[in-house]
Amino acid sequence: MRAAFYTRQGPAREVLQIGEQPRPEPGPGEVRVKLKTSGVNPSDWKVRRGGFGRGLMAPLVIPHSDGAGEIDAAGPGLSGRIGERVWIWNGQWKRPHGTAAEYIVLPPAQAVPLPGNVGYAEGACLGIPVFTAVQAVRLAALTRGATMLIAGGAGSVAHYAIQLAKFRGATVVTTVSSDEKAAHARRAGADHVINYKTDNVPECIQAITYGRGVDAIIELDLSSNARHYPSILGPHATVVVYGMAANETTLPSLWLMQNSIALRLFLIYDLSEADRKAGIDELTRLLGGGRLVHTVARRLPLDAIADAHEIVERGELIGNVVLDIPS
Repeated sequence: MRAAFYTRQGPAREVLQIGEQPRPEPGPGEVRVKLKTSGVNPSDWKVRRGGFGRGLMAPLVIPHSDGAGEIDAAGPGLSGRIGERVWIWNGQWKRPHGTAAEYIVLPPAQAVPLPGNVGYAEGACLGIPVFTAVQAVRLAALTRGATMLIAGGAGSVAHYAIQLAKFRGATVVTTVSSDEKAAHARRAGADHVINYKTDNVPECIQAITYGRGVDAIIELDLSSNARHYPSILGPHATVVVYGMAANETTLPSLWLMQNSIALRLFLIYDLSEADRKAGIDELTRLLGGGRLVHTVARRLPLDAIADAHEIVERGELIGNVVLDIPS
């Protein structure tokens, strides 16, 4: 099969290769997916570069956790799923072979039925961007009328989180760095958009909330933003953290305790079985009802994987980057 892979870590153009690899065969308790698309996420280039001290997990790595395609083969007892359109989660989590290839073999639970009204490109956005947003909003436990701050409103996760928070009746505040990104966040449903490069974010939030502070935050960078929490959070607020830029963070811990602030950190790759099921059930309902707006910013062929990684690494596009896998 044709696949993208690397055998050492480093810059995309130096280490990523395209070539033939053995086609995997499903064993007991496995299905094989003939992939149509592969999603490119920030975690993919960070692992490829060895970020946070992560070494090469295997002599040869086929990258990417997200993708979509059709089940074309199955192990004993699973043949009834052959022909299903599916989307993939955790394709390259704790395994060397991900979705940047013509085929992937994995447990059937990781190949989730893809509704017929959702394209394969959009299916390649579900495993990390959408699922992270679903879990983050679920952990925030919003009540109708709550005010939520979603950091980085033009990012892929935030774009979905804004929609999900609005479905729950929240007032959504978000931060961006440009007028173009502000427009993108508003299209997702954001009620208030703050340009953190030109505006004083805490002052804006105090004005929006009439001095109360927000009821919840979905945080993409705890390391950089925690110092602002005393000036933007209300009492008994919840901070849901799905990302950070450093190994350690300084927290205003006494203030957090005095105001009964809840910190909820999670890793989308490592959810409990109950959380995973609840998230998939919710996501399946939303997709089936056509309620989510997707933004696929760029589609490239598998052979252009180095370009795709560089685009995501530079953060130059608003939306998701998806690779099309050749038939």
